Amino acid sequence: MGQFINTAQAEAWNGYEGEQWARSQERWDAVNDGFNQPLLDAAAISATDHVLDIGCGAGRTTRLAAQRAGEGRALGLDLSGPMLERAGASAEREGVHNVSFIQGDAQAHPFEPGAFDAAISRYGVTFFADPVAAFANIRRALRPGGRLAFICAAEAEANEWLQALASLNGILPLGGFGAPGGPGMFSLTDPDHTLALLTSAGFKNARVERVEATGNWGKDAEDAAAFLLDSGPGRHLLSQVTPDAQEQARRALIDGLRPYENAGAVWLRSSSWLVTAAGGEIQGD
Repeated sequence: MGQFINTAQAEAWNGYEGEQWARSQERWDAVNDGFNQPLLDAAAISATDHVLDIGCGAGRTTRLAAQRAGEGRALGLDLSGPMLERAGASAEREGVHNVSFIQGDAQAHPFEPGAFDAAISRYGVTFFADPVAAFANIRRALRPGGRLAFICAAEAEANEWLQALASLNGILPLGGFGAPGGPGMFSLTDPDHTLALLTSAGFKNARVERVEATGNWGKDAEDAAAFLLDSGPGRHLLSQVTPDAQEQARRALIDGLRPYENAGAVWLRSSSWLVTAAGGEIQGD
């Protein structure tokens, strides 16, 4: 385990938040799996590539990258011990042997310079205390011309799950929940800001395009509402109100999710940015 610069995030992802994500790996993958193919296609992983997965969580994208790499390898890095434990167990169960996982902070981890052909991330690069320093560290881990591809959240109002939570304003103290800023899930919602960060970190030819996917959030409105409110942000919001207000919020969220029930599931559209860039020279940093 390396040095943690992002100590607040390390505490969160090694506490309830990380434990909830590890417990609910299949559910979170059902929400986000629609972004896997665009991400991996953009990374253009070849059969001999070495791939770095930043903020790999429970390792779904790391394992998929390893399968594409074939004779190469994939390394997943994350702050969260609980999620990495789940990632390793899943790789063993699925028989993916060219993959490994390590606990560390991408902003400070001592990567071997030029060790990777590609770096990927599905929602794992938005929590850095110093994004320029973090992306510069990731760039140094790539060979010159190596590929970066990541998925990050687009504006909050383009995500139906967040629209559902926003309907609880007045019941729960939402405040600026979902507003751009960082570190946090919505820290990279401004494409111009993201491109500027990557340029400052030494990346070349950075591009941003919108991608959308519909995810399965639960078997019905009650199940999806319980899942949303059991997440870290949901629990935090509920903890600030009375039991009566908590119950009111649950009922209101269930009502708000009813229109999204279809074919035995609750389907919500997520809108994200697919960001790509090329690594520059390692020398001269």
